[in-house]
Amino acid sequence: MGFFESDIVQNEVKNLMEDYQALVNLGSSYGKFDREGKKIYIDKMENFMDRYKILLKRCELSEDFMAKMTLEQMKTQLTQFGITPEQMLGQMFITLERMKSEIN
Repeated sequence: MGFFESDIVQNEVKNLMEDYQALVNLGSSYGKFDREGKKIYIDKMENFMDRYKILLKRCELSEDFMAKMTLEQMKTQLTQFGITPEQMLGQMFITLERMKSEIN
């Protein structure tokens, strides 16, 4: 069975995509949130990022061709912006830390 044929992987990818879209939509109103709303949003983003990192690591560790191809496509796309996947994730966590410090 291929990596992306697994029900577990399919469900996690589906959930990640849905959660990402919901967070992007919600994030457009971030400036209007009260302190507790901002904390909840940041917690949800951190949870999303942790789950995303796990999926990427699973792709990295997999021997499946499609998993490897997915990682390579992501690397190629990010290279166009002059960053690596690790730098992208690092910057996202730095941004979340900054957001936390602004509400404390």
